Amino acid sequence: MPKALPPKVLFIYYSFSGQTNGLLNHLAIGLRQEGVEVVMEKLRPLKPLRFPVGNIPQTLIMMLTTFFRARTPLQPRSKLINKKYNLIILAGPTWSYNPSGPILSLMDQDGEALFRDQKILPVISCRGYWRMHWYGLRKKLFKCGGQVPNHIVFSHPSKEPWRTIGVFLKIAGKAPERLRIFGKFYQRYGHSKIQLEEAEKFGALIGQTLKENKDLAAINFHTDIALP
Repeated sequence: MPKALPPKVLFIYYSFSGQTNGLLNHLAIGLRQEGVEVVMEKLRPLKPLRFPVGNIPQTLIMMLTTFFRARTPLQPRSKLINKKYNLIILAGPTWSYNPSGPILSLMDQDGEALFRDQKILPVISCRGYWRMHWYGLRKKLFKCGGQVPNHIVFSHPSKEPWRTIGVFLKIAGKAPERLRIFGKFYQRYGHSKIQLEEAEKFGALIGQTLKENKDLAAINFHTDIALP
């Protein structure tokens, strides 16, 4: 009897500041530990976006345009995305409560061709406000004919209002964690080491579930580490 082929997972993602990229690298480690074949497809804007943006006025403009779901034109995708996969992981940051501009452009251009009759697991990296992003993305994926059994969200571990102010200042090119008073409440930008380790555990769980042909909906991704 021929040996069963390992599950194949496609990561389609955009990472603005590197936070999504860090989570996915660890998610992929967990998947590969379970023998899953992982293919990475990074979305690349036609005009590269700079992080940090550089100053406060430009950051305010970016926040306003992304609030109204401005699209970011993309370079052509590779032919790898046209193959069949057991699962597609669609990942990116939250921009002003919405999916990022590159993800929205992907949905507009290739959504139905990519996601119809396909199992998709969204992964969201955010400072804290992710529900509007999730509900909007899920609606778009359903409209494309995709199957969305579950989702993963990682929020920055700092408490409010420090993380919102900290993210704003970081995008503007400041170093809020180095400010004497502010730094007491905001030690670092982005996801923690323990969250990256949690992403690796999630990857292993997903790999086991795919190998056993079980339902991804049964996995609890909303842990206290992922969503502190």
